Amino acid sequence: MTRVTSEQGAGKLAVVFGGSGFIGRNVVRDLAKRGWRVRVAVRRPHHAQFLRPMGAVGQVQLFQANVRHRASVEQALSGADAVINLVGLLFQSGSQSFERVQAQGSAAVAELAAKEGVRTFVHLSAIGADATSDSHYARTKAEGERAVRDAVPTATIMRPSVVFGPEDQFFNKFATILSMAPPYLPLPLLIGGGATKFQPAYVDDVADAIAAALESPAARGKTYELGGPRTYTLRQILEFIMDETGRRRLLAPAPFAVAPAIGAFGELLNWIPFFDPPITRDQIRLLKRDNIVAPDALTFADLGVSPRTVEAIVPAYLARYRKYGQFAERLA
Repeated sequence: MTRVTSEQGAGKLAVVFGGSGFIGRNVVRDLAKRGWRVRVAVRRPHHAQFLRPMGAVGQVQLFQANVRHRASVEQALSGADAVINLVGLLFQSGSQSFERVQAQGSAAVAELAAKEGVRTFVHLSAIGADATSDSHYARTKAEGERAVRDAVPTATIMRPSVVFGPEDQFFNKFATILSMAPPYLPLPLLIGGGATKFQPAYVDDVADAIAAALESPAARGKTYELGGPRTYTLRQILEFIMDETGRRRLLAPAPFAVAPAIGAFGELLNWIPFFDPPITRDQIRLLKRDNIVAPDALTFADLGVSPRTVEAIVPAYLARYRKYGQFAERLA
């Protein structure tokens, strides 16, 4: 592994909550490269053993903790020089609710980090976080931000748009739906007409931005919105996926007035073991607002990161959804 050890990180301890997730594993890798000692606080350490080889022997430590249990969080924070909170949910399931994880869990991490004397804190939120939103996801993201700011005023808050990469739950989810559906069946995927705008950010770029913010005194107390170099409507994203996979399907509009019924059906699938809902009613509420960077926001550029495009990254991992695999022709 190539080491790019930074002066700020050399030998210091960063505690990462949610480090085994899609974004977290990339953050852990980046921090290890920069010379940080990384303690990854996760609910199931035995499922996170793949993180250990991302650093030198002993550099990446796994620690069992749950943000819903304050005692475990306090133990995980012992001796921390910096904290990164990446814990979040895409949908609710069982005891894992938005309120308990994104609002109360974030508050617990920040309050106990402050008690430990930590002032270098990066918190992952999301574009669209809004205390007045009718989306429970967006509302609890805002509550988490407020709790973090109250406990650690020097915290840096990162708000990405949808994040993409080989293991994402955005492009991959839509590609799965399109590849499984019969070609003759109209798919009501154009929620609200498919006009909602997104500014997808590559997971490696988001991880770089988080690591850069952690090491930048100038980033303390600030909020950054992370979006890629291009914006796309939902319709354009679906068309792009169909072109890259060769899975041409009939897309049907689903007005917001009837779309909640689709979300309710999707939530029923959550009761099937190991099956995530394709869409929920709360996610449909999110689609009522564009998911793009505000004109006056601090961005990737302010952290010295040049974001990569969807077109440069996504085709390589969508190839597996083609009928005959990566060597099959894409649609012209």
